[in-house]
Amino acid sequence: MTINRRNLIQATAAFGAAALVGLPPLAVQARTTDTVRLGWGRGGLPLIAKQRGEFEKQLAAKDIKVEWVGPFPNHAPSLQAVVGGSADFGFWGSTTPALAAILAGSNLVFTQFNVYKPRSTAIIVKKDSGIDSVADLRGKSIAVNRSGLGEFLLIAALEKHGLSRSDVTVVYLNPPDAAPAFGQGKVDAWSMWTPAVDIARDQFDAKDIFFEGTDLDFLIDYSSLVTTRDFATENADLVRATIDAYRTEGQWISENPTEAETIAQAEGQYSDAVRDHLIGYNRQNIFYEADDAAFLTEFQRAADWLSEREILPGRINVADHVVRV
Repeated sequence: MTINRRNLIQATAAFGAAALVGLPPLAVQARTTDTVRLGWGRGGLPLIAKQRGEFEKQLAAKDIKVEWVGPFPNHAPSLQAVVGGSADFGFWGSTTPALAAILAGSNLVFTQFNVYKPRSTAIIVKKDSGIDSVADLRGKSIAVNRSGLGEFLLIAALEKHGLSRSDVTVVYLNPPDAAPAFGQGKVDAWSMWTPAVDIARDQFDAKDIFFEGTDLDFLIDYSSLVTTRDFATENADLVRATIDAYRTEGQWISENPTEAETIAQAEGQYSDAVRDHLIGYNRQNIFYEADDAAFLTEFQRAADWLSEREILPGRINVADHVVRV
């Protein structure tokens, strides 16, 4: 592999930045491949990037080809694709299943984080269910995704309203199975994120009893761009280019909510009412580099909270599993 002047400068900068923050410097190689394989789902940042085409143009200008892998229903199978070698990056999913995978022995690292506001994960029930608050969930069944947003939001909601996990029946279902289960009344409630929770609220005449953006006391989960440590250290130039292209896409989404939600609607095949509700969030994307000290402090607090409640199977020092390129 030939390292040109631009790559040499980038490699030197990466080494210096790592030294400044006390992280072990990467054994930098600019690039071992000219193709990046990116996971995507039926909503969120990667979907918009895939459909709009500007993301691929930005990388093409750096001689990088994009291959989209998916769609994935949630972050766990996206991570499995990365670990198994069929994708280079996950799809900007939840940090919680990524932490669980790392604790299970996967050689995954976080390369960047995204906090979108307002947060819109919610616990929903049907309006005719007789359930009007979290306290009413006692003795009820709630669908969640294991070690993901759905599960942690439920645990936080139960704690806030004086209930324990043993007071309810937790049903572990991935989103494609949870939606019909909720619609058919096989579970009493569903803890889920956008846009699936918004679609279900509209389709099944449901309502919120706990809303992350207003009812959660502090953020416990974040969106993250995850790859393997080997890929990050062997392809620093490509990883940096991918991160930068995603930041550009995130800024476009923040500035163009109507256009972004219309693209997402075409993929999700949901009603104009749901689309307009999502536009109304006017969601903003805020990105954090992997070695941002203030962010890592908050992320560690969240990881500790998850470990203490056994949503994660053990404690983890998050700073050991981030890579700045």
